[in-house]
Amino acid sequence: MDSSSTVRVDSWLWAVRATKTRSQATSACRAGHVRVGDVRVKAAHTVRVGDTVRIRANGFDRILEVTRLITKRVGAEVAATCYLDHTPAPLTAENVPGLPRRDRGAGRPTKRERRDLEKLRGRDTDDGLFTTDNT
Repeated sequence: MDSSSTVRVDSWLWAVRATKTRSQATSACRAGHVRVGDVRVKAAHTVRVGDTVRIRANGFDRILEVTRLITKRVGAEVAATCYLDHTPAPLTAENVPGLPRRDRGAGRPTKRERRDLEKLRGRDTDDGLFTTDNT
């Protein structure tokens, strides 16, 4: 355990098992996928108890609040006590509003059905490229 008041963000993310390796944590920081308090940070940025760390991993954001600082990687049970996870539950197909669902085995949509779906999604494909008006 660490007795200092700050720890590098890449080291802390690795220690609490948010990433598999420290180099992955460093790469995530370099790519801008790590935020501390809504500010993109570099790997050497320090975190304190009470900071909110947001890391983009596997296509969604994990929101972690720092409750304890550690520098060495520990077991999963101990690591879970070092942060509070404020990550919202992932959306499932049933929870997403406004997405039309086709019955399984219904085949491809017809041209009319596809156009209706595009209108519903707000993607009108009528861009006027093929008009016969020569004015």
